[in-house]
Amino acid sequence: MAKRSLVVVESPTKVKTIQKYLDSGFIVKASMGHVRDLPKSQLGVDPKKNFKPKYVVAPAKKKVLDELKKAAAKADALYVATDPDREGEAIGWHLAQELAVDRKKVYRVTFNEITERAVRAAFVRPGKIDLKKVDAQQARRVLDRLVGYSLSPLLWEKVQRGLSAGRVQSVAVRIIVDREREIQAFVPVEYWSLHARLAGAQPPEFVVTLKEVAGAKASLGDEAATRALMASVEGARFVVRSVTRGERKRNPAPPFITSTLQQEAGRKLGFTAKKTMTVAQQLYEGIDLGAEGAEGVITYMRTDSVRVAREAQDEARGWIVARLGPEYVPGTPPAYRSRGSAQEAHEAIRPSEVRHDPRAVARFLTKDQLALYRLIWERFVASQMMPAVYDTVAADVEAGPCLFRALGSTLRFKGFTAVYEESREDDAPPADEEPEGAIPPLAPGETLRLLGLDPKQHFTQPPPRYTEASLIKVLEELGIGRPSTYASILGTIINDRGYVHRERRTLIPTELGMTVTDRLRPFFPEIMDVEFTAQMENSLDAIEEGKREWVQTVREFYEPFKVDLARARKNMVNEKAGEEIGEACPECGEPLRERRGRFGKFIACSAYPDCKYKRNLPGQERAEDQPTDETCPTCGKPMVIKHGRFGKFIACSGYPECRTTKPVTLGIACPEPGCTGQLVERRSRRGRTFYGCSAYPDCTFVLWQRPVATPCPTCGAAFLTERAARGRVTQRCARQGCDFEREAELPVA
Repeated sequence: MAKRSLVVVESPTKVKTIQKYLDSGFIVKASMGHVRDLPKSQLGVDPKKNFKPKYVVAPAKKKVLDELKKAAAKADALYVATDPDREGEAIGWHLAQELAVDRKKVYRVTFNEITERAVRAAFVRPGKIDLKKVDAQQARRVLDRLVGYSLSPLLWEKVQRGLSAGRVQSVAVRIIVDREREIQAFVPVEYWSLHARLAGAQPPEFVVTLKEVAGAKASLGDEAATRALMASVEGARFVVRSVTRGERKRNPAPPFITSTLQQEAGRKLGFTAKKTMTVAQQLYEGIDLGAEGAEGVITYMRTDSVRVAREAQDEARGWIVARLGPEYVPGTPPAYRSRGSAQEAHEAIRPSEVRHDPRAVARFLTKDQLALYRLIWERFVASQMMPAVYDTVAADVEAGPCLFRALGSTLRFKGFTAVYEESREDDAPPADEEPEGAIPPLAPGETLRLLGLDPKQHFTQPPPRYTEASLIKVLEELGIGRPSTYASILGTIINDRGYVHRERRTLIPTELGMTVTDRLRPFFPEIMDVEFTAQMENSLDAIEEGKREWVQTVREFYEPFKVDLARARKNMVNEKAGEEIGEACPECGEPLRERRGRFGKFIACSAYPDCKYKRNLPGQERAEDQPTDETCPTCGKPMVIKHGRFGKFIACSGYPECRTTKPVTLGIACPEPGCTGQLVERRSRRGRTFYGCSAYPDCTFVLWQRPVATPCPTCGAAFLTERAARGRVTQRCARQGCDFEREAELPVA
C-alpha cells in the first residue's frame, strides 16, 4: 500500500475544506493549535542556560498528538499548513519536533486564502519551516513568561492576591490610566461662537460663522464680550467680500489590515476586538457555499500589509465596470503603502472572490458573519475605485469690523462612496470649517439681509476616553503589540484582570488598575515605558529578519529587569498591610487600617488574625448603579444595572414607581432545544454563583461552571465551560457525550 503525505492544519474547520482540494495522496488533520508550550505551574525558562525553554505537552493535547504520531508513522512526508505568521510557524516547528519526522521530509506550505487556487499553488512549491520566525515567537514567549511569572508574585505580596502584570498589557493599562488622569485634571474653559442667518437675492437662506474681528482671529471668552460684539454688528451692512469656488477630492481608504478591521467593526458594528477576530476566523477557515462546497471567503485576517494581489485587483475592476461603469475605475490600480514593519509577503484582508458579493452569499452566513463580510467586501472594492469629487464654495461676508464665513460642499461624483463610506474616528474632533449647508448664488459686493444673530456658548472638552477602536489605533501608531495581539491584550485587561471596565463602549480604568499602574511605574520604568515596549517589538521583528539573535535580545532585557525586580521587592509599598486610619478597633482596641481585598478596599483590625473585626468603607456598602443603552419598555426611562442579593440585574431607573426588571445576559444562547433564552449569571440563596436560562421558570437549564463564548473545537457546541483552581484554568465542553478538555493559561495583564 502506497504511503500518503500528512498535512497538519491548526483548526478542524479547515480539514474538510482543504482535504477536498487535495488528491488521495494527502491526509489532512488538525493540531488544535499548539501541541506543546511552557508549563503552567512553573517558570519553564532557565536564565542560567541561555534562557532555555522547557516545553511540555499539555494533558489535553496528548490524545491529539498521539493520533498525529500514528498518522505520521504511516506517511512518507509531513506538510505543515499552519497559519502564515510567527505563531503558525512555531506551531509547525513544535509539531515537527514531536512527530519526529526526518527534517528532509518536512515541508512548509502557506496560503493567504483557503480556496482551491491558493491551496493547490502552495503545494506545488512547498518550502521549509522558517527558523527565524520560530526564534522571534520563542523570544516573545520567553519575554512574556519572565515578566508575567516575576511580577505576579510581587503583586500578590504587595497589592492583592490573584493579580498579575505583563510586558505589553501593563503598558496598555498605563495608556488608559494616563488618559483618565488627564480627564480628571482637565479644567474646562468657556468660549463663545457667533453665527448670522442671512438671505441673498436668491434662496436658500444660509448661515455664516464669525472668523475675524478687526483682522485678527475671533476670540469671544464670555457672554458679555459676545453681546457687545453683537450690538456693534446688528446695525452694520452684511456685504459679500469674496466667493471662492473649487473642487475637493476624497480618496478611498486602503483595504483592511487587522487593526483597521477591528477599529471599523467596533465603530460600525459594535463588535469587540475579540468578536471581530472570532468571526473573521470563521470566514477565513471556510463557509459552506452550497453547491460550491466549503470555501474560505476572506483572506488571512492577521496582517499588517495593505498589499493586494494583481488578480484580486483585476477581479474587483471587472466587477466595478460591470455594475457601476468604467468611469468608476482609475486608469491604473491604486497602490497603498504599508507601515515600515509590515510583512509584505502577506496581503490585506479582502474577499477571496469578489464575485461572492454579500447578497450572493447572505443565505450561507450568520448575522454576524454577514455584517463583517459585507464590511470587508465593500471596503476592498471601494479601495479599487475612483475618488469622490465635491464642488466646494467658500463665501466671506463683511459686517463692520467682522468677517464671517460660510462653507458649502456638493457631491458631484460619487466615486468609491457608491459602495462604501468610512466611519469617523471615535475621538476625531469636528473640523474647524465643515460645510454648514447649501449656499445660494452670491456675487462679490452683494448686500445681504440679516435675519438674526445666534450666539452659542461652548466649553473646551477634556480628551475623550478610549474605546477599543481608538485604543487599538493608538497602540498601532505607537508600535506596541502586533496585529495578532490586540484582541488578547484588550481581553486580558478588561475581562480577565479587572484593571479596566467598559462603559457604553468607553474604557475606564478601575481603582485597582490605577493602583497597580502607580505601584509598577516607579520600579519598572522600562516595562511601563511606551517607547521601550515599541523598541522591543522592533527587536522581535529584527530577530525574524535574521538581524538579531534571540538569546542576546532576551538577555539585554532580563539583566536590568532582574535588578528592578529586586529593588521593588525591597521598597514597594505594601498595599495589603494598609494605612492606619486613626481609629481604634471597637473589639480589641488595636489600630484600624484601610486594607485592600479581593473585592476592593475595606477597614480591618491591625491585629488580624487574632482579631477579625472588619467593615466596609463609607459609601461602599452597595455598588453603584451602572448605566446602559436601554430604555424601559414600560415607562421609557433609562435602564440601569443594579447589584442585588442574587447578583446583577437590569432594572428601571424609575424604581420604585416602575418595577420593570430583566436579567443581565452573558451573550450566550441557551442550548436547550426550542428555547430562545440567554444564559445569565445568578446567585443561590447560599451565595453560590451559578448560570441559568433567562427564560426561567419556563426553562430550568443550569450550569455550575462559567460558560465562555468559545465554540467547542471537537463537536462544535456554541460554548465551553471554564473552571479556575490552584492557579490553573480548565475549559471543558458541556455537551453530553463530548469529552473535549484543555488547560487555558492564566493570562497576564
